[in-house]
Parts: sequence; C-alpha cells; structure tokens
Amino acid sequence: MILEQYYIECLSHASYLVGDETTGRAVVVDPRRDITEYLDDAAKHGLTIEGVINTHFHADFVSGHLELVQATGAWIGFGAAAQTDYPIRRLSDGQHLSLGEVDLEILSTPGHTWESISVLVRERAGVDPVAVLTGDALFIGDVGRPDLANLGDGSTTDLARAMYRTIHDRLLRLPDHVTVMPAHGAGSSCGKNLSAELTSTIGVQRRTNPSTQPMTEAEFVELITHGQPAAPAYFSVDAAMNKRVHPLLDQHRNIPELTAAQLWSALAAGVRVVDARSVDDFAAGHLRGSVNVGFDGRFAETGGMVAEVGATIALVTYPDEEQAAAMRLARVGSDNVIGYLTVAHDGNFPAELTDLVQPAPRIDVAELDRLRAAHAVTVIDIRNPGERETGTIPGAVHIPLAQLRTQLAHIAGDKPIVVHCAGGWRSSVAASMMRADGLGRVSDLIGGYNAWAQTHAAAERQQGESI
Repeated sequence: MILEQYYIECLSHASYLVGDETTGRAVVVDPRRDITEYLDDAAKHGLTIEGVINTHFHADFVSGHLELVQATGAWIGFGAAAQTDYPIRRLSDGQHLSLGEVDLEILSTPGHTWESISVLVRERAGVDPVAVLTGDALFIGDVGRPDLANLGDGSTTDLARAMYRTIHDRLLRLPDHVTVMPAHGAGSSCGKNLSAELTSTIGVQRRTNPSTQPMTEAEFVELITHGQPAAPAYFSVDAAMNKRVHPLLDQHRNIPELTAAQLWSALAAGVRVVDARSVDDFAAGHLRGSVNVGFDGRFAETGGMVAEVGATIALVTYPDEEQAAAMRLARVGSDNVIGYLTVAHDGNFPAELTDLVQPAPRIDVAELDRLRAAHAVTVIDIRNPGERETGTIPGAVHIPLAQLRTQLAHIAGDKPIVVHCAGGWRSSVAASMMRADGLGRVSDLIGGYNAWAQTHAAAERQQGESI
C-alpha cells in the first residue's frame, strides 16, 4: 500500500495519495491546485489516479479536484450532502471503495461542515484499519471549528453538536493504533489549538486532545465555539469556488518580470503591490503604497486577507522567490498576479523608483507607553481572540487581522495609530495595509505584545525588589 502525505507550511495543509501497488489504482484526498507532485509520485509508484476525494468543501484554499480531472480523467467524490455544479460521486456513510487489496471506507463525520467525511484506510478488506484521513473533523490537538456558518446550512450550535457525535460516537470508537491523518496542522484558521505534529493515533488523541476529553455535549459546544481565530473574508469565496466550475490553474505558468516603469504605473493604477520581503527589510525601505506580507510567514493565507480574490496583484520579492510566491497566492484563488520586481537583501530598488522608496514607521515599547500616558495614540490589537486571553494592552481596540481590510473605513484617524500583534510579523502586514489604504500616521510595535508584556513584567519585578 502507498500512503503519502503532502504538507505545505504556508497553508498548514495536508493532502494524501493512497494507492494499491498490486493493481496500480490510486486516489488523491484533499488536493491543492498545483498537482504536479501527485502526478509525479503516482508515476514513480506505477499508479493511476482514478479518483479524487474531498473530505468537505475547503474554505482556506482552492482544491485541485478539477485540475486532477483534467489531467487524469478521475472521478470526484464528496460526502452525500454535497451540492456542486459539476458531476460528483456521492460517498455515503459505510460505503467501501476498493483499489484492489487496499480498501477505503467512508465515514460520515459532520461538524465542521454538513457534508464532511473521513476516509478509513485498510491494507485489505476485513482487517483492522491502519489510518483514518479525518479532513477537518479530528485534528492533532483539536477538532474542526463549527462556526463558519456561511459554509453550511445550519447554525453553529447544530454543527457543534454534530461534531460532538462525530468525535465521540464515530472517531474515538476506532482502535487506538489507527493513525490520525488530518487535513491541517498548526497555524490553520480551521481550528484553534492544532499541533505542529503531522500525524498521531486515535489512542494518543483520546488521552491528550483537550477537545476529546470526557465532557457533556453542552460543555463540548461551549469549548469549540469560543476563542476561534477570526475567519478571513476570502474563506467564503474559496468555499464557493470549490462548489462550482472555475478556471483551472496553469501548472507551468511563469509570471513576468516588471520594469520599474510598469511597477510605478501599477501603483498609480491602484494595483495591490505585495512586498514579500522580511519585516526588517521592508521597514528599512519599501515602495510607498505597498503591503508587507513576508514570504517567511503564512504568505498564502495572509495574501488572501490583504487583497480580494481576483484582485490584480504585483509582487516585490527577493531573487528566486517570485514564482513560488505567485503559486502560493494561486492556491487561495488569487490568480491575477501580473508580474514581479526582485530586490536583493541590500534593499536597493531601481533608481527610477527612488522617489517612491520610504521607511516604515515603527516604535518601541517605551515610546508607546509615552504616547499612551499622554492619551495621544490609538492602539489596535490585531491578534486572534484566543491570543488575547493571555493579556492585552489596556485600551487597545481589537480588530483581528483577518477582518481588518473590511474595517478600515471605521478606524478613526484623529490620533496616531500603533498596531500590534504577538511578535511583529502580522503588525507589519496590518500597518502597511492601513497606510496603503489611506490612513496616515500608522506605526507598528517592534516585538509586539510579547515585547510589551516582557517589559512591563520586568519593571514590576524591579519595583517589587526595591520595596
């Protein structure tokens, strides 16, 4: 049996190739749009991909089922409750799919969405399963969030109750040795406490996962409906795309290099210029009107937050990162990248753009405290709700980064604005987006809330020692 996991950090997304070596038949589960890796590995193992199974309608990325159909002629499988405008194979609870000796059993596991399924994998029919591909039902360290109401046709509470039954009546009844292989890992917005581990077992999750511990249904509903990350606006767009026929991704596309004049014109025309360099290099000098989304972070998901899916985008990157950056954006449906300009680590932009280059205003904790004492600043906390449980800067306005673009018109600009996240990466995104969209006097806090909390904790210790 072939069971390969494919994991991409920028979306915390896992997909799978399951194949039978005796027959050469295979399926791909929860694929991304750039499908070359699946095709190459299938060829390496002598497999023919005959089916594509989506465990649910994904919201955080555009699935690659249509691309795989074009490349292989495979069928597309979804849970029985799914509704699409393209032909699908409806997969019902308890249904078995044979790849030869390898047997796949479909489990209906609603809770994240109504059509959600999991795939139980056996090396041959009639024996104990070796793995369960759980999609967004059971994660390592958590369960899937039920509150993305625009992705289902029921209330959050109804989905949470369904998830309780899915976890306790279906998945936790599997043998302890069964390997748990979910669709997401740490950092995903599809849950709140996901582990960095990529696989686990039912037994380990039964013992260690906070959401699988013995509790009443009401306690479970309370647990998983509070403290979830803010959902980016593009989630609803991608979920809708995954239900309909849409343009396919060109697997071999290369975006062109832009001249300085072309990039200047793009900025003048309102094109979203995404600068994928590090926070420090962006702060040292960037093009006025550009938004910093560092390639070293959650580039794909954050790119979906700062520009609408379908919007025209130009990139500023380090050399040799431009094509990968464009592909990451394409994974969330942002296909309209018109080109790129590369800037080396020395930060030297072309001479023709010198008049557009400016530093990013940043302040440290001491300066922030001075402004707060004078009541001369608006502090905006862009962390997710769960992050604020560890503490907040008094008086800070809470607008999660995922919701910031839709809230810009409601932010008062009568005082200087300081934006902070936990450590400084996301605040550079937020502050640059606010400046690009017309708000003046916007800085971000160096080191974020962590720096502020550490500074104040140290000051309190010193004060205690002096008493």
